[in-house]
Amino acid sequence: MTLTTPHGAIEAPFFMPIATRGAVKTLSNADMERLGASIILSNTYHLYLRPGEDVLRAVGGLHRFMSWNKPILTDSGGYQVFSLAKMRKLSEEGVEFSSHIDGSRHLLTPERSIEIQQTIGSDIVMVLDECTPPDMPPPELAASVARTTRWAARSKEAFEKGRTGAINPGAQLFGIVQGGTDVALRTAHARELMAIGFDGYAIGGLSVGEPFDRACATVAALDDVLPKDKPRYFMGGAKPHEIVEYVKRGVDMFDCVLPTRNARHGQLYRFVHDDLSRPDFYEVVHITNEKWKTEGSRLTVPVEGDPISQELSRVSHAYLRHLFTIEEALGARLATLVNIKFYFELMRRLREGIERSEY
Repeated sequence: MTLTTPHGAIEAPFFMPIATRGAVKTLSNADMERLGASIILSNTYHLYLRPGEDVLRAVGGLHRFMSWNKPILTDSGGYQVFSLAKMRKLSEEGVEFSSHIDGSRHLLTPERSIEIQQTIGSDIVMVLDECTPPDMPPPELAASVARTTRWAARSKEAFEKGRTGAINPGAQLFGIVQGGTDVALRTAHARELMAIGFDGYAIGGLSVGEPFDRACATVAALDDVLPKDKPRYFMGGAKPHEIVEYVKRGVDMFDCVLPTRNARHGQLYRFVHDDLSRPDFYEVVHITNEKWKTEGSRLTVPVEGDPISQELSRVSHAYLRHLFTIEEALGARLATLVNIKFYFELMRRLREGIERSEY
């Protein structure tokens, strides 16, 4: 599948590095371009607080603000409903929350979320939803899903009304399927969203602590329901071997904090073998371990025409360990390059596998 946006086309399956506040941590836009990034993900909640709508509107949107000419997807702020539970109050109208910056109070409704995203100029806009914890009691889960459906309808109405005045009028709107690991509730919710009609469908509320086998069963059930001609987006996940399994079950799009977050803690992903059907096809190297103290092997081998591999081929494991030991910021940058490159390479191999009908 090819996803076409106003800022370029993207071949699926693909991975979206997290640029929560308009930047991938430790990396520049030039780094992202050299890595071959085709799209990034930013967050409505954080951009609304800083730099704020006035700044984004004045400069013509996030693309111009950060000098990024490729697609941007923005999360609606729904995950913050989940992660900032102690700082918010949920109602039919929306979510009232306290800023984690200064404690000021704000109300995020479906309409406001869409308005903010249209000011950001996102290529892919997400409806406001409620991300639920894995242990939510069934009656509360059903009520939450019903509210998410109502919010989705309100989001679409606001999206269509605001399209002409949006910074990016050609943007697409995605619905978000919720329902925990209750397969019947999930598939029913997917059908409700399909009746409303969206450009793509996200699977939210997984990778939040539920067993992996139940997440797989949920995704597999949705594969039989969601339209084949619309992109499917697994939100907020996952580990490399989990991505392989979700691709087998029809998922096209992924985002995850793991490659950048783990990099900042000295954890590097690397391939062990080429058989992606086995979950041990990769390993996680803890570069701060004593074993790397005098290890002279390089982080990668140089590949002609690949500037990132050429840069990393000049760095030994011992030197990278030293950078982390002295808390030098360069260490986090180099580790992030390693991990983003790994995730992009994984997606490339999965695309090749799909072309060979392996998935």
